[in-house]
Amino acid sequence: MMMIPKRNSFDLWEELFKDPFFSPRESKVMRTDIKENKHDYSIIMDLPGYEKEDIKVDIDNGYLNVSASMNKSNDEEEKGKFVRRERYFGECSRSFYVGDEVSDKDIKASFKNGILTLTVPKVEETKEIPEKKYIDID
Repeated sequence: MMMIPKRNSFDLWEELFKDPFFSPRESKVMRTDIKENKHDYSIIMDLPGYEKEDIKVDIDNGYLNVSASMNKSNDEEEKGKFVRRERYFGECSRSFYVGDEVSDKDIKASFKNGILTLTVPKVEETKEIPEKKYIDID
């Protein structure tokens, strides 16, 4: 006789929804807070386990892009077999629209204890937003 552990039907659903398909990676990495100050915005991102050298910040066409990559070590795999692996390895990125008037010289960045802090100045839009026009319906 074969012994199979009894499973509650709800356990099967719980396991199914733990699949990465149902939980996007960005929900687990690069958690971000954006704080509005008097003259600027503070973007505070959690990047635990990353080194400063693993993080790249650039600005392109008004978008502030933050990317980070972490490679898993082959040494860990040689010492044993993982039964479960939840820590994230690979690349992740986020983008924020900051406006065309902001340049790389305007942005300050610091990284300490796994937290990336970016300071972006507030700038007034110089582009005139067109007035909303309505179309008559016949």
